[in-house]
Order: sequence, then C-alpha cells, then structure tokens
Amino acid sequence: MRSSPYREAGIPYAVQRSTRARYARIEVDADGVRVIVPERMPLREVAPFVAGKQRWIERTLRRYRQAEVEAPLVQLVDGGSVPYLGEGLTLRVRVEPGRVRPHVARRGGELRVAVGSSGQAAVRDALERWYRRQAREEVADRLDDATARAGTEYASLSIRGQRTRWASCSNRGGMSFNWRLLLAPAEILDYVVEHEVAHLEVLGHSRRFWALVGRRCPEYRRHERWLRRYGSTLRL
Repeated sequence: MRSSPYREAGIPYAVQRSTRARYARIEVDADGVRVIVPERMPLREVAPFVAGKQRWIERTLRRYRQAEVEAPLVQLVDGGSVPYLGEGLTLRVRVEPGRVRPHVARRGGELRVAVGSSGQAAVRDALERWYRRQAREEVADRLDDATARAGTEYASLSIRGQRTRWASCSNRGGMSFNWRLLLAPAEILDYVVEHEVAHLEVLGHSRRFWALVGRRCPEYRRHERWLRRYGSTLRL
C-alpha cells in the first residue's frame, strides 16, 4: 500500500493494488481514504478518479467525524470507561510489574483490569481478549434463542475482529460475528443475530430475505441506519 496526496482537496489517501479488483473503488472509514485499484491500472489515472468522487468523499468523512463526536467516549485509563451493550463500564486499571497474563473481571458496573505494563496498548489488548470471550457467550445465547424460534440450526460459531464486516453466515451454517458488536447497544447485536439467522433460510439479500427479517425484527431499518452511522466508532 502506497500513500499519495489527494490533490484537489488536500485529503491524503492510500493506494492499494489488488489482484481481485476488476475496477477501481474508494473505501472511506474513520481511518481515512483508500483507493483500491486493479493490478494493471496506471497510477496516473488514480488522481482524476479520486477527484471525480470528491464530494462523496468529503460528505462521508464529515459523517464519520460527526459520529465520532456523538459516540460514547472510550478512555482506556484507570477511572475511564468503555461501552458494553449499551452500558458504560468504569475501568479500574492496576499495573502489576512482572505479570505475564493480563486479567479482566467485571464487578457490577466496573471492569477491573490487571496488566503487566503501563500504557493504553496493554489495557487495549487485555480488553480485546475479554470482549472476545464475552462475545462468544453473548452471541451464542442469542443464536440459540433465535434459531429455536425460527426452527433452524447453525453449524458453528466463530468470533472475529473484521474491519468492515459485522457478521456472516456460510452456506453450511457457519456463523461468524465481530466482537466489536459488544461495543454497540444490545438491540444492535440482537438485530445482527436475527439478520444472520435469517440467512440460514435465505442466503442472499432478496426481497424474500428482507421480508423475513422484517417479520422477526420490525425495527431492522433503524438498526441498519445506526450501524451505517456509528459502526466506525465501535473500537477501543
């Protein structure tokens, strides 16, 4: 990946060649702007292509910035806070020099974190491991309930940390969920679970699929809008 200046608006972007890309595309998220181009696309064509998308890029970046302002503040220090399914948990961080494995335990509205070294990186790593473990429990409970109501079954469950995907369902019933969903309100996780359970019956996003989702989760459009607006803020 190589960086180039976004000449017209002064917005930097990264250029990434892809063997899979058939056409150039632009990805914009909270981390910035990326231009994905086919292997044989001349680099001289990138700047004009980006310039043609200038208004959309600026509008999307503004939306991400506004979402950052509105999102709950994550503070990875003692006395700070992190979101958990709509709650705000207060961090109690203790540094224990020599500790090899970090330890995280929830006590009511507090999250007690013991790490071997100071700094937010150590706290972030410990918290991500804890969120991943919690995600398996939170998602499994919801999946079991949702599939029981639907009269379907799933084959497996994995917890991941994809950058742009919240969940997926394979044609063999394998379920994958992003642990960052625990940073969202509980109703968002509930919706994503129902969305994927619906895929056990209808794999594509056809009218039939959305009708099925609508029957099981009448507020799904509102939840989709929430994810589009605030999904980029779901990170530690």
